Amino acid sequence: MPQQFFILQQQQTKDPVMNTETYLILFSAILTVAVLYSCVGHGGASGYIAVLALFSVVPEVFKPTALLLNIMVASVAAYSFRRAGHFSWGLFWPFAATSIPFSFLGGYLSLPQHLYRPLVGVVLLASACRLLVHKEPEAASLRRPPLVAALLLGAVLGLLSGLTGVGGGIFLSPLLMLLRWGRAREVSGVAALFILVNSCAGLLGHASSLQLVPGFAPLLAVAALLGGCVGSFLGSSFLPVRKVVKALSVVLTVAGVKMLLV
Repeated sequence: MPQQFFILQQQQTKDPVMNTETYLILFSAILTVAVLYSCVGHGGASGYIAVLALFSVVPEVFKPTALLLNIMVASVAAYSFRRAGHFSWGLFWPFAATSIPFSFLGGYLSLPQHLYRPLVGVVLLASACRLLVHKEPEAASLRRPPLVAALLLGAVLGLLSGLTGVGGGIFLSPLLMLLRWGRAREVSGVAALFILVNSCAGLLGHASSLQLVPGFAPLLAVAALLGGCVGSFLGSSFLPVRKVVKALSVVLTVAGVKMLLV
């Protein structure tokens, strides 16, 4: 898409929301998403995409903005969960080893809008479904993933992460818990660092997209960082997150349907 056309379209979309009231609503929405997602070690990219979609921001903005916010929140979450002792290097590295290069590749690739919108819509709806079936696996008998399976799954999740602008943790967490490959808080710690490295790789793969980041990005960054600090502190320590996480599925479902139908 020509840059001139994007600027014109962006201006048409942003002007109605560039007032104090909408700034506050947008700030609050990003803050809430960051708090809720960071409680379970996630960066919140799918939630940020949901918010941007609900505010009718042009899709070109989604990937770079979501990845930037993801990096900030996932950094805080990874530090908090690791400091609290909820991290396993042995569980993390096989998935990350292949996800990083494939996330870079996914970030480099740019899908046309008629493919990107439905793909993001499916990602959001899949994320909502994952949140609805979230459950704690501590009581289950645990086992470590086979190396080959972890490497293959890491590559798939990395590619999907780079293509859509999510960190991949929204898919890694349920996978690890479903297959009984980790305890709940351990999975959150692993997912946080997984999201961080994939978000960095995805953004580096398409660094030129940074010019598409909207002018109100600093406002979003402050909200995300504040929410990430609060949520990761609570989630890594004592806060039960099952009901809170399920509540996120509502926003993701609405935004996913919007991306598929509009």
